[in-house]
Amino acid sequence: MRPPLERQEAERLVETYSDLVLRLSYSYLNQTQDAQDICQTVFLKLLERAPDFVSSDHEKAWIIRTTANTCKDLLKSHWRRTTVAMEAASHIPAPELEEGSLSAAVNLLPPKYRAVIYLYYYEGYAAKEIAELLGQSPALVSTHLARARAKLRQRLEGSCYDG
Repeated sequence: MRPPLERQEAERLVETYSDLVLRLSYSYLNQTQDAQDICQTVFLKLLERAPDFVSSDHEKAWIIRTTANTCKDLLKSHWRRTTVAMEAASHIPAPELEEGSLSAAVNLLPPKYRAVIYLYYYEGYAAKEIAELLGQSPALVSTHLARARAKLRQRLEGSCYDG
């Protein structure tokens, strides 16, 4: 068994990747609390396993892959499929995105499309890199990107999309 990570190294990893993990988790789950739970789980896995990374790219890829897989596990879990939706707390107002905004349109996409849109546009990964990170074929990632763009274009036509 590997020794646990040094405190300084653990803090560096959290500072470096917590925003990425939260945003990617949110793109899958569309719920802040679930994204925070995933973030905590990913960093616990990192601390427990203390993998040896050959480069910063390998480190980041491990974080992204672990985040994506943890989100997928949550989405297909029995608990997730059998719990009641948040309508029970509907009396508590939540901030809403401006209707017709790009962020609102992206949040309406299915999780598989939100994830690739986030990694492509916000993190700057190429389709081939996203495929490696998510364990998918490059063709599937390209298809998801094309379909996501088409859905966004359709939703945004007449509001803020001109082309």
